[in-house]
Amino acid sequence: MQKTFVIFKPDCMEKRLVGTVLSRFEAAGFDVVACKMVLLSPAILREHYAHVADKPFYPEIEKFMHSRPVVMIALQGKDIVQRVRDLLGPTDSRKAAKGTIRGDFGTEMMKNVVHASDSVENANAELARFFKPEELFGA
Repeated sequence: MQKTFVIFKPDCMEKRLVGTVLSRFEAAGFDVVACKMVLLSPAILREHYAHVADKPFYPEIEKFMHSRPVVMIALQGKDIVQRVRDLLGPTDSRKAAKGTIRGDFGTEMMKNVVHASDSVENANAELARFFKPEELFGA
């Protein structure tokens, strides 16, 4: 069983969509194995977005992701990383098909409702970054 990491982003929080989006994950058969709410610090955001932290658009990402508390979860299931990505649709919400989470609720590239790990390796790194081992449950 794989685990993956998801952040309900500030736009999701603002629109009060956490329950709706979480319901879609549960309806797909995914198990929630960790959950918490935090205000992401600039330091942890810089670590999480290290691959783009030197880009000119990074300050906008940091400002957005630090604008309000977010909910973070770990999901578990068979082939969970790819199945969550499929359920979300493309990162750019404007290109996401209706019926996907981003196609139904997102508005743009950054305001796309949720972040989800894009590989098993990144899921493991992100879970370790945001959750202590004792906060993760499941197999």
